[in-house]
Amino acid sequence: MQRVRDWTRLSTPAPRRIMKTDATPRTACRACRDGADLDFSFTMAFQPIVDVANARVWGYEALVRGPDGQSAGSILSRVTDETLYRFDQAARVKAIELAGRLFPPGGDTKLSINFMPNAVYEPAACIRASLEAARRVGFDNGRLNFEFTENERFHDIAHVQRIVTEYRRQGFFTALDDFGAGYAGLGLLANFRPDLIKIDMDLVRGIDADAGRRTIVAGINQIARALGVAVIAEGIETAAEAEALHGLGIDLLQGYHFARPALEALPPVAGFAADGAPVKRVA
Repeated sequence: MQRVRDWTRLSTPAPRRIMKTDATPRTACRACRDGADLDFSFTMAFQPIVDVANARVWGYEALVRGPDGQSAGSILSRVTDETLYRFDQAARVKAIELAGRLFPPGGDTKLSINFMPNAVYEPAACIRASLEAARRVGFDNGRLNFEFTENERFHDIAHVQRIVTEYRRQGFFTALDDFGAGYAGLGLLANFRPDLIKIDMDLVRGIDADAGRRTIVAGINQIARALGVAVIAEGIETAAEAEALHGLGIDLLQGYHFARPALEALPPVAGFAADGAPVKRVA
């Protein structure tokens, strides 16, 4: 089966500068609730991340879509340098508000939100909208996982470190997405020590029949475990890939094999309970 990357994450192919805003954090928070000042609409689809060891849905990743299911690319192509901050903020709030309505009450199901570090001008101020949205819908901070991608070109490593530190201070989890897709993965892992890494789908492709890929992924998993970092493998499309990854000790899996993203809904996963599962935080 030919595999096509699903460009649904809040990342952009070109580097973006950190944008400041004339609005106060309070007015910025109000504006981003419904994407005010954006000349386009968007919503979220949700794809499950399953824990195969415990037969549970560990969490869901929020993926940008148009209001009628249009691709993420059609939305992200309309984001400019001037609207990057507002879009990033509005996307977080949209994901949290939908999760508050859709997720099982009283559980530990995680919500993974992609964000753009280069859109964050001041970590403590720029997280206020997310905190307010979580409080508004009764969503515990410890259920929020913020993903940033290895593929994004960071202008200031120290700035990204401040973001990770502030998010963890607020009780959020952080994840390094697309791990292994670029050349900076190990350096970013060493610098940021996120709670999770997500192994890129290109390393997962055909892993059941490729000893080289299994060796590489096993090595990544060993390094992550030694650092106290949990591992998610994404892009799984076959049962054989899922079984191979489980055999390597990787139990958090995501991909079309389990479920495709569902627009403003949680797709069911046969045989998996939708009540979340614990993940250990890095010490």
